[in-house]
Amino acid sequence: MKILSGPTFISILYLIYLITIPRVSSSSPSLTVPHHFLQCLDTQPADHGSPNSATAVIPTNSSFSANLMSAVRNLRFASASNRKPEAIVAAVTETHIRATISCCKLLNLELRVRSGGHDYEGFSYTSPVPFVILDMYNFHKIDINMADETVWVQAGASLGELYYNIASKSKVHAFPAGVCPKVGAGGHFSGGGFGNLMRKYGLSIDHIVDAQIMDANGKVYRDRRSMGEDVFWALRGGGGGSYGVILAWKIKLVRVPEKVTVFKLERTVREGAVDLVHKWQQVAPVIDRDLFIRLEIKPINRKISKGKTIKVSFIGMFLGTPERLLNITKNKFPELHLTSSDCLVKKWIDSVVFWANYPEKAPIEILLKRISANEYYWKRTSDFVQTPISKQGLKTIFQTMIDHSPLPRRVWMQWNPWGGRMGEIPSDATAFVHRGGNLFMIEHFMNWYRPGDKLEEKFLAIARSFKEAMAPYVSKNPREAFFNYRDVDIGITTPGYNATYEGAKVYGEKYFKGNYLRLVKTKARFDRTNFFRSQQGIPVLA
Repeated sequence: MKILSGPTFISILYLIYLITIPRVSSSSPSLTVPHHFLQCLDTQPADHGSPNSATAVIPTNSSFSANLMSAVRNLRFASASNRKPEAIVAAVTETHIRATISCCKLLNLELRVRSGGHDYEGFSYTSPVPFVILDMYNFHKIDINMADETVWVQAGASLGELYYNIASKSKVHAFPAGVCPKVGAGGHFSGGGFGNLMRKYGLSIDHIVDAQIMDANGKVYRDRRSMGEDVFWALRGGGGGSYGVILAWKIKLVRVPEKVTVFKLERTVREGAVDLVHKWQQVAPVIDRDLFIRLEIKPINRKISKGKTIKVSFIGMFLGTPERLLNITKNKFPELHLTSSDCLVKKWIDSVVFWANYPEKAPIEILLKRISANEYYWKRTSDFVQTPISKQGLKTIFQTMIDHSPLPRRVWMQWNPWGGRMGEIPSDATAFVHRGGNLFMIEHFMNWYRPGDKLEEKFLAIARSFKEAMAPYVSKNPREAFFNYRDVDIGITTPGYNATYEGAKVYGEKYFKGNYLRLVKTKARFDRTNFFRSQQGIPVLA
């Protein structure tokens, strides 16, 4: 007879003990659950001299609130009415992650994996049912190999840390990803990862060449071959949180000039903003792919006469000199009236500081800052535009923005041009489906700065009303949405194991279109029990 010993025997004894205590329920969670979770952690295999429970905090710990709030980017989800986790595990090693997964399964707790905390609906640190946060903050090692121009970057590293480390090795290398330095690589890359290099190089996922992931059984897959190409495909754009815990990505760097050019021009309606935005739609997706011009469209108060108007900012990133940039805009977009005095010449790493809206003379070390003390309340969503909006349509949109903006609060938008490399990559090359056929993507914003349920209801209603007013101008059947800009308003599934293929289609087809079924089939093979789940997760097929 085989004798059980060590951690396996202890775990079995603990499982028997758990049978004698009340199970966790979504309606009446036991007050003792956090302590049971800590006890469970210490029944699991541990690193020598490092108890698993030493990495965890529970609500009775004095540091619990600080740990929770350290990566809460949207204060809507920090209110007293939001369920708090039973524990937060700040894993330092894979052993800690494995123990966390095991104890969540034993105690019937959902697991939320948080790398940077930028999930737009707070899914990485909230849940309607009892849950534990696995915080990947300590997994932020970055290993650069300039010989083959690759980098292994752990899931908890921020984009700012990645960019800073790349710049420390080379003046002519970069990586195509987002412009917010505090965003975590784990979630950003798994949802696609877009930024101001996308027209030249595509998305982050188009330059991910390998990955490491831990599954629901604690098994680590060290490369794409061991996990299977279907899983590696799904992780790039399908949201890694539905399949396992992303440990690290292997990325391929891209080349950039030693100096790049950036600019920011502002125009109001009186200064021709309607005509300029109309022309931008025709030019920005097809102009030289070294040029990326983002629009920021905001209602403002008029400076002289009373009333409101619209201000449009044209924010540009050009991989080249001002002279070549001005030649391009003179020929393709002369109405912009871009001049040499508008252009700033910077190293690529300094352009990252510019795009992050940091002070002009801020040192690049500011990119290493991972925690912000100035968070607020917001609702953000996305849309894709596939047909140019007429001038009359733009006038209507601008007026609707004004009507929906009780200044100083306001709805506003960013318009990000597609085209270039984005139009050359097939929609099924990765799980990210929004490729050719799109002119630009819209990100909708509604921000406010004071707490209160009535204020939240007011501003959410404004955001939803404006989003509905935009319906005639954006993609249809389905109205497409960007997974990294999660939006519960497009649909959710009931928390727990009962998410079905048909039930999740309400959001699955908007995020993934024709790639949704393949994601579900991959999920069924890799996470059969649907352990990694959320209100907008990929369900198992059955």
